[in-house]
Amino acid sequence: MWKITSVGIYLLLFALLIGCSPSLIEVPVEEPASLGYITSVHKELTSLPSAKEPIVAAVYKFRDQTGQYKTSASGVTWSTAVTQGATSMLLKALEDSKWFTVIEREGLSNLLNERKIIRSSRENFMNGEGEKLPPLPPLLYAGVILEGGIISYETNTVTGGIGARYFGIGTSTQYRKDEVSIYLRAVSTQTGKVLKTVYTTKSILSMSVDVNVYRYVRFKRLLEVETGYSVNEPPQMCVLEAIEKAVLSLVVEGIMDKLWTLQNPQDIKLPVIVDYLKEKDQVEGRVDYDISPNLAPRNFGIGLNGGLQQYVGDYRNANREPVIEPFFRFNFSPQFSIALDGIYGKVSNEDKFSTRLNLVELKGLWYLLPSQRISPFFMGGGGMIKYFPQDPDGKDLPVDKSKDEPAPNFVMSAVYGAGVEYFLNRAWSFHLTVANHYAFTDQLDGKIHGKLKDSFFDAKLGFTYYLVH
Repeated sequence: MWKITSVGIYLLLFALLIGCSPSLIEVPVEEPASLGYITSVHKELTSLPSAKEPIVAAVYKFRDQTGQYKTSASGVTWSTAVTQGATSMLLKALEDSKWFTVIEREGLSNLLNERKIIRSSRENFMNGEGEKLPPLPPLLYAGVILEGGIISYETNTVTGGIGARYFGIGTSTQYRKDEVSIYLRAVSTQTGKVLKTVYTTKSILSMSVDVNVYRYVRFKRLLEVETGYSVNEPPQMCVLEAIEKAVLSLVVEGIMDKLWTLQNPQDIKLPVIVDYLKEKDQVEGRVDYDISPNLAPRNFGIGLNGGLQQYVGDYRNANREPVIEPFFRFNFSPQFSIALDGIYGKVSNEDKFSTRLNLVELKGLWYLLPSQRISPFFMGGGGMIKYFPQDPDGKDLPVDKSKDEPAPNFVMSAVYGAGVEYFLNRAWSFHLTVANHYAFTDQLDGKIHGKLKDSFFDAKLGFTYYLVH
């Protein structure tokens, strides 16, 4: 009976893990056709103010200039990494903006052949009144030619993941970030001058989640269950969003440079234009791939952490107590730094003791992604603890209940942990840390018992201000 129950427990735990995602076990059999994908930029593109006069524009070819092919487990395939239909996407974006009169140039040879057929037919046939049919009107010519293409497709710019396994039950997640970049330029057909060039980029995100159980439930009886799913942004949809952003940028930049004119000059204050200009100012002050936490301009920083800490020792029912941590940070290389911390808090349980703690710690930090805006890191070091063990009524606790002697309140400690830091700009960063502090004493709780020393762990959220030289 116990063996059957244990199997049921494992299956129940596994069901709880995947219960919040019922779609994991749903396999779609059929999906009807639907309208095309709408990007997050499309609404902004279609809300542009009206032009005084639409711009007649021609697009001969908006090419894939990356030269990259898809990779697979068996090697490189002959399938390209990005779509070859970017010209059609650009024509649709230009049409949706209502700022351009788009003329056909990609299939120009087909258009000319068809006009030859029509012209020949008109020469050989007459209308109902016996008169020759009028000649075809001339083709509309462009005032602006739009050139450019997909200039880069970078894979694995950021990768990472996290996982945990306990008692044969585990889960893990992995993610990856790719990037596609678009250049678009407007060229005057009268002079050949490049009027404006814009550049946009779009991230392509991929994520996978796995959940599994691997456990012997009895002798020669192995329970193994696994499930998972992955989500991948389609690269062609990301290319479409980048193209629409480029068209939006080209229109607004042309308005600001007086290359083309608004029908109503007051529309310059509309949110779509104001928001774009704000975004441009933010981008111009941002350096995405020069955000190393330990570069020379950031050789010294000050900061503050706050969070909760919890005691681990001889007593159960430990409380979570607030903790505050001011610190100084010294950076020596793009990957390594040291921190001098002061920690103020306490550890306690429900009814046995309450110990105030003052710590000074010296820690080393090692960054896994030192050149990225967001980077995980590991840390380790040691320090000194000054502690004041008391009972819940505020009375000092002795080292041993048989002796009426207060515990000495200075002791060495060790610390290790991990965290992640996000760099808002070159001066400010935010970080989340989890650490375990091991005291070389068993007296934090006023009770000496067994061979293990007392310890406590904490989780803190804080910020750092880097002094820029």
